[in-house]
Amino acid sequence: MGIPVMGHLGLTPQSVHQLGYKSQARDKASKDKILKDSKSLQESGCFAIVLEHIPDKVASQLKHSLIIPVIGIGAGKDCDGQVIVTADILGLSKKQPPFAQPLIPGRDLFIEALKKWIESTELNQVNPTIKTSESKSDY
Repeated sequence: MGIPVMGHLGLTPQSVHQLGYKSQARDKASKDKILKDSKSLQESGCFAIVLEHIPDKVASQLKHSLIIPVIGIGAGKDCDGQVIVTADILGLSKKQPPFAQPLIPGRDLFIEALKKWIESTELNQVNPTIKTSESKSDY
């Protein structure tokens, strides 16, 4: 018995650098390819398939034509489950995917915090991460 495998169709990590965050399966040929590939993944033993950044209708069609679950990332709400990349939901990505709007501006918050830390070390010439006798920490 082999290791359980989850398939991944649509926008895949290895294709982002070539395609950008462009939605997949928009034309008839690419839609037919995803339909064919999903059946091949199911037949090869995948326990589920992630569908990323494809039209809602294509994801819905796959959900109803496959016996394995389909999990959506920017593939509409008619999937068996939904996932999102943590860095995207926290706003840590330099370029946000259009299907993952951040809940907080995490990247900006981290950059600002790091700038403050750098400024504090330049002004005081003291490492702010080292406990001093004036600190009241339980560590």
